[in-house]
Amino acid sequence: MATEYEKMINGELYISADPELDVMRKKAHALNREYNTLDEDDPRRFEIMRDLFQDDDIEAYLQGPITFDYGLNTKIGKRSYANFNLTVLDSAKVTIGNDVMIGPNAAFLTPNHPLRYEDRNLRKNASGAYINYESALPITIGDNCWLGGNVTVLGGVTIGAGAVIGAGSVVTKDIPENVVAVGNPCRVLREITDADKIDLPEEN
Repeated sequence: MATEYEKMINGELYISADPELDVMRKKAHALNREYNTLDEDDPRRFEIMRDLFQDDDIEAYLQGPITFDYGLNTKIGKRSYANFNLTVLDSAKVTIGNDVMIGPNAAFLTPNHPLRYEDRNLRKNASGAYINYESALPITIGDNCWLGGNVTVLGGVTIGAGAVIGAGSVVTKDIPENVVAVGNPCRVLREITDADKIDLPEEN
């Protein structure tokens, strides 16, 4: 029989109040709190990220404060950066590619709750414990994306490599590669082309 964690990761209905999931969340929340108390250049931050994401090769910079629900369900690529107040509710897998830039107050929200309150509200099971049901869908952000401030990405969304998501957008559907997309709900505005090239100063 599948565990609630296995159901959660597989996109099935699961009980979010499951004791195993509660332990996993509490560990992640404790790591979040410690990370958020440290100076920006404290090497302990990388130790926390390795533990939080269960990734010994993590090579990202998260400004903080950060909030991850599980951490272990998130994969962040090389040289990626997130500004202040990153929130990741990673009940499903969240995959962030290499060289991704994320503005302040971004949120990645994989969980989904039933629409009917009769299905959504807390209820007691046979043993008297409170339970509720939800499901979750993964989020994938391709390499070289830039997400502006206050962008929200919902579960089930893939943002293609090189895409730019305008500030304040709510991304509810897939976004193709190499486009500028904006709005609520987020829609493609145009392609990114060679006309967008800028003359960078020469490097020493």
